[in-house]
Amino acid sequence: MSKIAEAFNNKKAFIPFITCGDPDLETTKEIIKELEKNGADLIELGIPFSDPTAEGPVIMEANIRALKNKVTTDDVFNMVAEVRGEVSIPLVFMTYANVVYSYGSERFFEKCKETGICGIILPDVPFEEKAEFEDVAVEYDVEFVSMIAPTSEDRIDMISADAKGFIYIVSSLGVTGTRKELNGNIKSLVERVRKNTDVPCAVGFGISTPEQAGEMAGISDGAIVGSAIVRVIAEHGKDAPKHVGRFVKEMKEAYYVS
Repeated sequence: MSKIAEAFNNKKAFIPFITCGDPDLETTKEIIKELEKNGADLIELGIPFSDPTAEGPVIMEANIRALKNKVTTDDVFNMVAEVRGEVSIPLVFMTYANVVYSYGSERFFEKCKETGICGIILPDVPFEEKAEFEDVAVEYDVEFVSMIAPTSEDRIDMISADAKGFIYIVSSLGVTGTRKELNGNIKSLVERVRKNTDVPCAVGFGISTPEQAGEMAGISDGAIVGSAIVRVIAEHGKDAPKHVGRFVKEMKEAYYVS
């Protein structure tokens, strides 16, 4: 069983997202430890990038803060290598094609394997073009996570049948960010995905409250929360780890409220 599959084994997965280097890499390490301690099952780590096209203002500003700190991809790899000795939770990168290109695909995925990164999400890479990255990733035991959006209607069967790791279901159109209401068609989207694969699927984009997290976990195999957590980090800075831990604990507890 892959590390990603273990995150979903006989349970609903809670998947938080954070931007590495916001507010700094030492705080990022502490946040990762708090995430694991308070119920996260898998963590998405954002590598700072100057043009994160899928991100809303909250995560965009986190990228800007990290880049002002001159955080590089090498810095992120070094941070992951350090924290790996203290956590066992599966870690997945969420970044952009240009980050991997610039670093060199072979070198990038080799470093992923060395540091214990078990998956990658590239939201700007269409399904039809993923082989360019996936073919290299698989050589280093890194699973390429596919995304399915409400606009993927005529491609859902094809994408889900070929999926590895887990499937990231985008709850609504547009960029990341908290929303008061989520797409009411998520349940039917999940049901269609499940007709094509046993690979678990988790819902992300817009989940901001424990109630929404619980609802999405009930419909799918897990919930992904990014902007709401990044907002807590922005508010508390270097004191963020304990606040993030408390927030994540509330989110995860909502999974078990009927």
